[in-house]
Amino acid sequence: MKRILILICFLAILGNTACEQKKEAEHPESTYRITSPIKMDTVVFQEYVSQVHSIQHIELRALEKGYLQKVFVDEGQFIKKGQLMFQIMPLIYEAEKQRAEAEAEFAEIEFNNTQSLADSNIVSSNELAMSRAKLAKATAELNLAKAHLGFTEIRAPFDGIMGRFHVRLGSLLDEGELLATLSDNSNMWVYFNVPESEYLDLATSTGLENLPEVQFKMANNKNFEYTGHIETIEADFNNETGNIAFRATFPNDKGLLRHGETGNILMPITFKDALIIPQKATFEILDKKFVYIVDETNTLRSTEITVAHEIPHLFIVSEGLKPTDKVLIDGLRKVKNNQTIKHEFLDQRDILADLNLLHAE
Repeated sequence: MKRILILICFLAILGNTACEQKKEAEHPESTYRITSPIKMDTVVFQEYVSQVHSIQHIELRALEKGYLQKVFVDEGQFIKKGQLMFQIMPLIYEAEKQRAEAEAEFAEIEFNNTQSLADSNIVSSNELAMSRAKLAKATAELNLAKAHLGFTEIRAPFDGIMGRFHVRLGSLLDEGELLATLSDNSNMWVYFNVPESEYLDLATSTGLENLPEVQFKMANNKNFEYTGHIETIEADFNNETGNIAFRATFPNDKGLLRHGETGNILMPITFKDALIIPQKATFEILDKKFVYIVDETNTLRSTEITVAHEIPHLFIVSEGLKPTDKVLIDGLRKVKNNQTIKHEFLDQRDILADLNLLHAE
């Protein structure tokens, strides 16, 4: 009986030893990858929602009351400055002009006769002055009648593109009624709103007089072929949004941009000697970002970092790291703070090259 118990214990010891060896074979000590931040000058683009406006976009309105007699243009047509676009029925104003011409002619004849009599001392100087005043009044009424007649013709004040018609041929128009719009699209104004903090950063880093050229990303996610210049910043911040409006001007020789379009302004921001790490090397605790730094004893130390800007797959770090630090880039969920690990070092440029973000040198 005693020999049997000894045999059982011996077999149990052998079994436990085999299980432990099997577990060690199944879970060998892991080797983790680490890298160091890249230090380099970097340009990133800050995006702002924007809206496009023509440099001149006006409403064409009727200056006189009457029927719309003729339309000489069409919607979407390019219009030259001074081109006749609409004509309001001018019959009444033509009659007024003819009457004013007759009265002015009569007043002129009367003045000439009075002038001859005054030269002969037949009438007094007062009568001559009254006759002269009567002629001036008739001339003024004639000019007013001509102006009213001219108001029946709506001509383009500048080169532009005709917008949608709001009336049709034969419509009875009231004075001031909207006929259509006209847009000068030779250059375009693109407005975008900048938060107060970013405005202050721009003002202190580059200066408002030296703002960089900007790009415009259209609704199809393609960049407009020309760059724009920031020419104007509004005087006041919007108290409700905390933003201030910027205006960039873009050339529009091919007429691609139209009034009312939307898109995004891309503002280039330069970071000198920026420290760049992969996003996957970070983890969050209560909205704060951390990395694991491997010290000289191969021990992990969690370190809080401050991210200055986020770009695809990468973070630009402003605080918390040095160029010589070694940062864990994988297995972050498998390790813990103060753990000693085995590791292999990878040049981050090789990592970025695999992501097609940077060509390996």
